[in-house]
Parts: sequence; structure tokens; C-alpha cells
Amino acid sequence: MLTENEVSRTWSRLFKDGLSEEAFDNADNLLTELRPESPLRHRLELELGELRKMLSNQVKA
Repeated sequence: MLTENEVSRTWSRLFKDGLSEEAFDNADNLLTELRPESPLRHRLELELGELRKMLSNQVKA
């Protein structure tokens, strides 16, 4: 299991090159490394939802 610090550092690199399915898969895997009650997990889940919306809007445009 990764620490919150390690997850945070890895997360910041995931979407550096843009939004891709691989990045979303890796993000989902990272979230499973955090405890369900973790504030960081909650924040990153919300951020991931927003990124998915952005990707969906890009595809529609």
C-alpha cells in the first residue's frame, strides 16, 4: 500500500501528458491504495470525476 504522499506525487504526473484511458485506469488503481475514509481519496475522486467530464466534453465538441 502506498502512502498518501506517494499517491499525491504519482497523481500529479498521471495527467501531465493529457487525458487518456490509461491515465484514468492508473488513477482508479491509485485510489484503491488509499483508505476509504481518507480525505485525499475523497478529493482525488472528485477531481477524477471532473477530469472525466472534461474528456467527455472534448469528445462531444
